[in-house]
Amino acid sequence: MKKIIITGGAGFIGSHVIRRFVKKYPQYQIFNLDALTYAGNLENIADIQNEPNYTFIKGDIVNEDFINELFQKHQFDAVIHLAAESHVDRSITDPLSFVKTNVIGTMNLLNAAKQIWNNNFEGKRFYHVSTDEVYGTLGATGLFTETTPYAPNSPYSASKASSDHFVRAYGETYGLPYVITNCSNNYGPNHFPEKLIPLLINNIIQNKPLPVYGDGKYTRDWLFVKDHAVAIDLVFHEGINHETYNIGGFNEWQNIDLVKLLCQKMDEKLGKVSGTSEKLITYVKDRPGHDLRYAIDANKINKELGWSPSVTFEEGLEQTIDWYLENSEWLNNVTSGSYQKYYDNQYE
Repeated sequence: MKKIIITGGAGFIGSHVIRRFVKKYPQYQIFNLDALTYAGNLENIADIQNEPNYTFIKGDIVNEDFINELFQKHQFDAVIHLAAESHVDRSITDPLSFVKTNVIGTMNLLNAAKQIWNNNFEGKRFYHVSTDEVYGTLGATGLFTETTPYAPNSPYSASKASSDHFVRAYGETYGLPYVITNCSNNYGPNHFPEKLIPLLINNIIQNKPLPVYGDGKYTRDWLFVKDHAVAIDLVFHEGINHETYNIGGFNEWQNIDLVKLLCQKMDEKLGKVSGTSEKLITYVKDRPGHDLRYAIDANKINKELGWSPSVTFEEGLEQTIDWYLENSEWLNNVTSGSYQKYYDNQYE
């Protein structure tokens, strides 16, 4: 039975990956390692917690001794590494915590895997999940490809770029079998409401202002989280060692257009007069180093592995809104306490 450790499996993307692997591959023993910080939530995976091929382990990838002991004990065959500090605004406020988790934490996992595999790499794989933000920013035209030079502009993206480089270096120096994926902005169920879409949904429900940075014309490519989980599954099983695959939604939206579309759909869902939620839009001071545009060329994973998004943005957004409206208890649980203090400091 193949043993796979998935880091950050109680988080947003990780919970969807964990669920897919546990349910689809009963022949695998799936270990979920998560520190359960503010964005980690065991409610995200309550439906699979009693499955016989699933084990949850609470722990921090920054703890080198803990990671080494864990790998020695279980002798994992593969790592799918999603655990990360991921919010740009938080990285501007506290960059060092991003270095600790995203760089040192990744190094601890690399060293532990290298030690237990001991040059016997048959059937082994280190899968590192990264972001399109490592490439920097785009102008009005062009797309990020797998060969686009790295040019990170925030402490978050710099920490992810560094971790990408270390993964590649371990492949080149030690022969460690790795794959890397760089994804665009994810959205969907279970997303912690500090990122744009769940934050807007939550604020509309509470009739609170909808903060939009700058002029709202920043452009992002949006990827439905369940489509991302499918792509991770494909790359893990069929991707070529030492290759990078970009995963995007072929789905560019300016922030302000996205906000207005979401307002329209929320008014429909909540039975409000059309235009009610748009009145909540509030332009706020722009954040430092704000990248103008991200857009991914996902043709490589499409041509080589046959992956493409299964839903349009409008369809995915509809599913996302429905999930939040049907899971108000989940939303209430994650938006209390320390998160509220952070929100107040960031936007008010």
